[in-house]
Amino acid sequence: MNLDTQHSVNVMLRQLSFRSSLIPFSSYCSTRTSLKPPTTIRSLTKATMSTTPIQNESTQQTERPVQVAKRLEKFKTTIFTQMSILGNKHGAINLGQGFPNFDGPDFVKEVAIQAIKDGKNQYARAFGAPELNSAVASRFLKDTGLVVDPEKEVTVTCGCTEAIAASVLGLINPGDEVVLFAPFYDSYEATLSMAGAKVKCITLRPPGFDIPLDELRAAVSSETRAILMNTPHNPTGKMFTREELEAIASLCIENDVIVLSDEVYDKLDFEMDHICIASLPGMYERTVTMNSLGKTFSLTGWKIGWAIAPPHLTWGIRQAHSYLTFATSTPMQAAAVAALEAPESYYTELKRDYSEKKEILVKGLKEVGFEVFPSSGTYFVVVDHTPFGFGDDVAFCEYLIKEVGVVAIPTSVFYLNPEEGKNLVRFAFCKDEETLRGAVERMKLKLKRVV
Repeated sequence: MNLDTQHSVNVMLRQLSFRSSLIPFSSYCSTRTSLKPPTTIRSLTKATMSTTPIQNESTQQTERPVQVAKRLEKFKTTIFTQMSILGNKHGAINLGQGFPNFDGPDFVKEVAIQAIKDGKNQYARAFGAPELNSAVASRFLKDTGLVVDPEKEVTVTCGCTEAIAASVLGLINPGDEVVLFAPFYDSYEATLSMAGAKVKCITLRPPGFDIPLDELRAAVSSETRAILMNTPHNPTGKMFTREELEAIASLCIENDVIVLSDEVYDKLDFEMDHICIASLPGMYERTVTMNSLGKTFSLTGWKIGWAIAPPHLTWGIRQAHSYLTFATSTPMQAAAVAALEAPESYYTELKRDYSEKKEILVKGLKEVGFEVFPSSGTYFVVVDHTPFGFGDDVAFCEYLIKEVGVVAIPTSVFYLNPEEGKNLVRFAFCKDEETLRGAVERMKLKLKRVV
């Protein structure tokens, strides 16, 4: 066994050991056939595996491994769930999962409460309450200058994650080629797998995470069905520039490619203005723009999202949506109307507040000793952890939780090739200032650079 192979085996063993107490044992069947883990790891997974009790002929209890379809076998419990569970176990400050630890605005919540009291508690219209569809269309006009028909071109979904799923399942056929930019939000690959798509990946690399346009041009062809993109970009905080968006648009028009554009962080643009790719010439007719209420209004648990697309694409989205969730929470849709009708001052204050939080975290991470990469949007920042002497991101994040008391997210799970992300971890600054300062102080106290 050469040194590179031995290193890969060591990394796999470490990741397996870390994750085995959190993930069903059956998830590792494919790994187990090619790599027999040491007894200590195997014993740990056996003791914690998820099983279903059944009765045999002698009435004794037996256990069977959980089952999963082949198209989802490679996907484990989401990294966000894993890290949050481990963080709770060790009393760590959670800068991992991207949800605020403060509440959304009262003027929105009060409308939801009143809607419940007023009896708005039964199924809403499948593709969205008329008032919300109109509010989404009005907000889109303000943001992009594009006029859309709320009845024919807006579909309300259960969060942006369902908008992504409905768009992929409604518009992508088995075997269709879809281009992703890595690192990517983990639901993208899983949803494309469920659709049977063929995934091509373009890697964005630090420090700027710029799109390698020559690689993109080589990847996109007449065989490409769609490009699935996200700007502002999770996990890096990168915002796609006009030059990059125009290059994507040119390739899409030339090769008759559609764009599925996840823009949930569009109101968290710090260093430059967000550009919706649908607003570029010739792009609205081939773009699905997906967004949600949760990030902008700190109401991630409400799961109110939407997809905006021309009628010929909306048809497929609505077909999938009808058989995924059918409809979205009625009282929350009423409140979403109030949110989208908020004055511009709300967005100005939102951006100012998040800019202050970002400054606290970025300054603190630099003082701790991380190499911090620029974040122009979202509420995330990516850093290089290697100055602290760990071989990969999973090992570092495990140490950070158990020994330092802070949760971050290892980014290797956001790449088709995990090696490309092993030096990077993501922190979230969607937390109150006390929490951010507390996390920084813990890291200053217990993390020491070795390089």
